[in-house]
Amino acid sequence: MYAVIKTGGKQYRVSQGDTLRVEKLLGKRGDKVTFDEILMIGGEALTLGKPHVAGAKVVATIVEQNRDKKIIIFKFRRRKNYRRKAGHRQPYTALKIESIQGA
Repeated sequence: MYAVIKTGGKQYRVSQGDTLRVEKLLGKRGDKVTFDEILMIGGEALTLGKPHVAGAKVVATIVEQNRDKKIIIFKFRRRKNYRRKAGHRQPYTALKIESIQGA
């Protein structure tokens, strides 16, 4: 069984036991997170939401709260003596999907 959940403005296809990285969520390591915005549940029979599947939810456990590798932003204009260098580390939350409960 799998589900398509929506979090952080993105959609993810998850199955029980999967580990995925999503935009930062509030909570500490070991906390349970429940997703109610389920767009689709698949498996034996396909259930589509309009826009969400009523009564369905996905329960996950927070495995890690961390920040991604640094990316470098470098702006440059030739012959104008203009150079700007900045770095960015995006925070993320790693989740382990515990259960998918369909309607």
